[in-house]
Amino acid sequence: MAFFFNFVAICTILYFLVRLVLWLVLDADIELFVLSKLGKPISSLKGKVVWITGASSGIGRDLAIALAKNGVRLCLSARNISELLKVKQDCIAQSNGTLGPNDVYVLQMDMLDVNHHNDYFNMVIDHFKTLDILVNNAGRSQRAEWNNINVKVDRELFELDVFAVVHLSRIALNFFIRNSIKGHLAVTSSTAGLIGAPNSASYTGAKHALHGYFETLRNEPFEVNITIFCPGPTATNFLQEAFTDTPGAKYNQSVRPEDKRMTSERCGYLYAVALANKTHLSWVGTFPINLILYIGCYYPNVKKLLLKIVGMRRLRQVRDSR
Repeated sequence: MAFFFNFVAICTILYFLVRLVLWLVLDADIELFVLSKLGKPISSLKGKVVWITGASSGIGRDLAIALAKNGVRLCLSARNISELLKVKQDCIAQSNGTLGPNDVYVLQMDMLDVNHHNDYFNMVIDHFKTLDILVNNAGRSQRAEWNNINVKVDRELFELDVFAVVHLSRIALNFFIRNSIKGHLAVTSSTAGLIGAPNSASYTGAKHALHGYFETLRNEPFEVNITIFCPGPTATNFLQEAFTDTPGAKYNQSVRPEDKRMTSERCGYLYAVALANKTHLSWVGTFPINLILYIGCYYPNVKKLLLKIVGMRRLRQVRDSR
């Protein structure tokens, strides 16, 4: 009996040691990392139609390129038409001849223009005759202290990052239902959707709201796949467009070269892997993001102790990749 308990104790210790090592070295959650090596390849999506909002730069752009390399037909939408056209050319150039001009459709679109979402959607269907995956990637981040945020900023951020996303997704879902398509809805959340990110209250609240909406949809009787993708700090221009505490203002800062951030290319590739494998929830990020997320999600009591030890100043440094 003593031998049995010793054996169980040793196995338990080894299990947690292995997980700790993985948390330290991986740049994605364990499921997504394994799928990137052993799961369905991105090429399994070849010929599918994927609509990516917010595709003119950053994660949206690099997701589009990762998919284009594997023969996925694309609708690219954003407000900046000139940047979208550049992304289209990059996608065609890197598709190894599998995509032509008609396989990458550019749609100038403002997500906040919800009154015309049906028109935008119909334009995509008119072009491709179908849709397989909608990737809700458009949105803006935030830098502001909790007590100084004007409530108009809360409303503006939620309109873009939550309500516009939900509205477009409902249109896509109803299209899937009408046409008996087992479609796929993906949403770009954030690690701030899993744990509270300091100095980003409205943004953190919005990302938590997205999880609520789409987790609820997953639990309703619809034949649709749901992927919630949560990037940690990524090397994009997101800080320039970030909300502040003041309506109409932008943070207008650039990511510093010395910041410890995941590359946008790597993030886009892992996002494509998540889509190909229809993961429910995936997160990515450089150390110590994975460690913090695993502790925060699975060991909340340990998280409280860890935050007391680490302190808010260092947590902000992690959020800012410093």
